[in-house]
Order: sequence, then structure tokens, then C-alpha cells
Amino acid sequence: MARVTAPQEPGAAPSGGASQPPAPASSALLNVVGPRSPSSPSSPGFASSPDPAGSPAAQPPRGPRRLVARLRRIPARLWWTSIAVLAVGALAISYALTRPAPPAALTRADVAADVQAGIERRAEQDAAKPADATLAHAAIEPSLVLITTRLSGDREGTGAGVVINADGTVLTALHVVDGAESITISFSDGTNAGADIAQSTRASDIATLRPHRLPDTVVPAVLGGAVQVGAPVFAVGHPLGLTDSLSAGVVSALDRTVTVEGTRKLEHLIQFDAAVNPGNSGGPLLNKAGQVVGIVTGLANPTDQSLFVGIGFAVPIATAGGAAGSPPR
Repeated sequence: MARVTAPQEPGAAPSGGASQPPAPASSALLNVVGPRSPSSPSSPGFASSPDPAGSPAAQPPRGPRRLVARLRRIPARLWWTSIAVLAVGALAISYALTRPAPPAALTRADVAADVQAGIERRAEQDAAKPADATLAHAAIEPSLVLITTRLSGDREGTGAGVVINADGTVLTALHVVDGAESITISFSDGTNAGADIAQSTRASDIATLRPHRLPDTVVPAVLGGAVQVGAPVFAVGHPLGLTDSLSAGVVSALDRTVTVEGTRKLEHLIQFDAAVNPGNSGGPLLNKAGQVVGIVTGLANPTDQSLFVGIGFAVPIATAGGAAGSPPR
């Protein structure tokens, strides 16, 4: 017959037999506290459970995703600083690759060659420019006139003059037209016209002529100012019947006085060395700009012959213009 044993209270001695030794206190404490963490390798008697971190959702990003995540954590200020540094570096590299090579060091031979080339260029430029005399002649040519006079006994004389006013007034030397029975003016365009003496001043040997008719185009000359000794001048006239001739020289002296027609004197004249001969009288004396600075009145000749010997005289335009009724220049 089976024997039934009633459950015993913990710690009680089993019935009907010898008493059992009490369970160790550490075992009871272990049962109350519970099992140690499976993650602890020192827990004896327990098997390690699978690591939750091994699941795909708990693993950290790897490869490109991990790089992107790290880049996103970089501050924006650091990004802009890096971009600026890269841009400056790119510019520096570009300049270093594209800048021109430095010039070669100059030698004495190079300097000499450059100086010589500059001199040659200047000479070519000067040669290409028109001469001062050419410019002066071009400026006065439309205003220059030929004066032909008929004297008593069928004698003729020639001289020069210059148009000084839009009404066709011609300025010349008085001795060119003094005593003439008739006066004819030939303009630069070929127009011929009779003329009368409008005003005259014997003390300065100046006269103005009023033509009877005018050409289609009247071009007055430009009157200049005072000249200095050594300044280039050009005498334009019709020496010895050679119309529209120019000769060049310089101002030799100022304020000269010469004797003409016995005892009559002309004062305050310009002395110059440009060649003048009969036919130049009354013509303009020009500066290099083509402006009228005097009216040719005579030449010095110790042989009493009307031939040039190297010295000519002209009435300053300030005196000539005043004598002709124009404001002094």
C-alpha cells in the first residue's frame, strides 16, 4: 500500500526520519534576487542569450551611409572655410600655370638697340610731317595776290599783297602802287580786278587797296603777333616775275631804321635774311604757322641795284595794320 507523505514546510525536519541539514543561505538569496544578467560572463550556470545589438536595426551605419552621417555632423562654418581655402588654392594654381614668363634681363646691347630704334622712328615721323615752310605756304596761298601797275610812259611794275579782310581789302607796300596810273589785282583763283588806293601811310610805306570786284571766295589771311630774334620766317611774293615764290630765313634783328628815297627813313623794321628781290615788295612775312607778322618793304643793297644781298626788311604787322586802319596786333 502506498505511503502518502504530506508536504513539509521549508526548514522543517522530515517526518519519520533524521533531520535534513538546512539549505545554504546563499542559495536562498540567489533564488530571491534572481538570475544574473546573461550578458555577464562571470555568471555561472547560465547560458548566454543572443545579443540584441546583433539585429540589423541596432547595428551602426557602415560604408557610404556612415560617411554621410559623419559629414552631416561637420559645422557649416567649417564647410565654408574649407570651400574658401580650396577656391584660393585653385586660383593660386591657375595663376601659377597661366602667368606669362618674366621678361628677360636687359643688357647694354638691348638698351642701345632700343635707343637707336627710337631715333629711327622719330626720324621717320619727322620726315613724314610736312615742313614748317610747307604749312606756312599752304596757309597764305589763298590770300596772296599779284599786283600789277601801269606807270607813265607805258612802264609796268609788279609787287605782292595780301587780303586782310572779308571785304577784299588788300594790304601792300605803298611804293608798289605809288604814282601808278592803273592798278590790277590778280587773286589766287585767277580773278583779275582793277583797284584803287583806299588808305596810305608814307611814314611806314603801307597802303591798302580796294578791288573793284571780288572772287567767289575771299580768304583773309590770319594776322600774327610780334616775333623774336632767331625765329624762323618766310617771305612770299613774286620775285623777278616768278609768281607765288617762298623763301625761308630767320629774324636777324628788330627795331631797325633804313633810309629810302634819299633822306626818307623807315623805322622800327624787322630785319631778316630770307631772300627777297623786286616783286617781293608788299608781300607778307610769315611765321611758321602761316600768320602774317610783317609786310616786306625793302632790301639793303650797297650797290644801289635792286638785287638781294642777304638782308631784307619788313614793317611789323602791328604797325602795318594800324596804318591800314585795322586794330594793331
